Amino acid sequence: MHAPGRFRARRLGPDALPPRSPRQRRVAGWGWFSLLGAALAVAAVCAVAVLRPWGAPEPVVPVAVAEGDAAVAASVPPAPLVLEEGARVLVFGDSWVYGSAATVPTLGFAYRLADELGVETVVAGVRGSGYLKPGLDGPAYGERIAALDPALDPDLVIVEGSINDRRLYPAGYRDAVTAAWDALEARYPDAVIVILGPSPQVLPVEDPTSSIDRDLSELAAARGWWYISPIADEWITTANYLDVIDTGPIGRDHPSTDGHAYLAARVADAIEAMELQPAIVADAPRDEDAVAP
Repeated sequence: MHAPGRFRARRLGPDALPPRSPRQRRVAGWGWFSLLGAALAVAAVCAVAVLRPWGAPEPVVPVAVAEGDAAVAASVPPAPLVLEEGARVLVFGDSWVYGSAATVPTLGFAYRLADELGVETVVAGVRGSGYLKPGLDGPAYGERIAALDPALDPDLVIVEGSINDRRLYPAGYRDAVTAAWDALEARYPDAVIVILGPSPQVLPVEDPTSSIDRDLSELAAARGWWYISPIADEWITTANYLDVIDTGPIGRDHPSTDGHAYLAARVADAIEAMELQPAIVADAPRDEDAVAP
């Protein structure tokens, strides 16, 4: 467990961070040197499962994406992550990333990830924004990504949301997502990118929100990116809704301070589970001696 307050979290803004000197990146694919770390991580996740009743969630492993009536295999299966202590993580998204409805925004889940994962988090949340919808404090995702400083040089990028697109969906949605992700990949070509789908602000989950979740999952699979689905993993249910979501006039269906702490733990568990996934070799036979029936 990381000591509270030991790691840094800050909101992204003009001149927020100096350029980084060249160094070995702190997020990498599976390698021999990570095997010992994986063994230790297994024990850590088992301990977390005792402390956190939901256990360790399984991130969505891209297997296939729909194209018309045919299923097309993802071209690049995601590699297990090795997230070293002190890595720089850019958390990009909407008001949930901003920290809305927490006592102070810096108690939002994106900030809390610094201690949960033992990393430095850089928080880029704009209230009301989405892939299609401009926000209260800035434009839509694509334009915001274009304005990100290349010198930020994150090791890992987590892109969250967004439920804010549900009123504009589906017209132009996939094109907007594709353009935004292309720009993000070009901006930070060495970063690992993880997509965190929308979390339900109301129950039952609205149909457009569920459709956005499916679209993002499919588009991430096509790129071989990890996808976390709070909807599929049932992070917010009738059993814990009022413990997570502030439905009052201030919260307006955003996570409460306790809700942000809960979400930070769930995201951290999902990221840590990615470190435990076995490497996948596309189209490789499982057993060279196996005989097809």
